[in-house]
Amino acid sequence: MTRKEKYLQMRKEAGYTGLALLLLILFWLLAGFGAAQLDVTVFHLPLWTVTSSIGVWFMAILLVNILTKYIFQDMSLQDEEVEKHG
Repeated sequence: MTRKEKYLQMRKEAGYTGLALLLLILFWLLAGFGAAQLDVTVFHLPLWTVTSSIGVWFMAILLVNILTKYIFQDMSLQDEEVEKHG
């Protein structure tokens, strides 16, 4: 990869990571405040405590798996253009 291609890939990865963070925050808000309206208990805890803590961990794991499978790319950090020219 050229230096420009690496830079564009890094920008793409950073942008999608920011989007994943935004999705995780929105999920946390909906899972916490949205589920607070429900009168449901899980293991003697209100549903919102479970969804806003454990649910967020599972959502984060899912988002990281999606990022690493479809967005992130393994690339050398060495400058290949310099290596070619000596």
